[in-house]
Amino acid sequence: MYTTAMVLRPLATRVPREIEQEIRDIMDFLGVEKAQAVRMILEMGISEWRKRTALDLLREGEVTFAKAAKLAKLDVWDFADLVRDRKVEWVTFPVGELREDAKKTAKATGE
Repeated sequence: MYTTAMVLRPLATRVPREIEQEIRDIMDFLGVEKAQAVRMILEMGISEWRKRTALDLLREGEVTFAKAAKLAKLDVWDFADLVRDRKVEWVTFPVGELREDAKKTAKATGE
C-alpha cells in the first residue's frame, strides 16, 4: 500500500507492556524493525476498521451498498464478497410486506 514517494510522518504513542511485547513478537517473526512492524499493524488495523464500520453501517441501513464499499475502500464486487463471507444480512423486507406483495403477484398472474 505504500509507495516509494510517500512521505512518512512521525507518530508517537504510549502502549501497555503487553502490546509492546506483541509488537516485538511480530518484529521477530517478520524480521523487521519496530517502525515497519507498527506501520504494518496500523495499516491492517485501519483496513479492518473500515471494513467493520462499513458492514455495520450497511447492516443498520445507514448507508447504501455503494457507499459502504467506498468506505471500506473496496470495489463493489470485493465488498459483495466481504458481505457474503461475513454473512451480513443487509436487505430487509418486512414479512407483512412480503406477504402482501406475494398476494398481489398471485392476483396479477391469476394464480
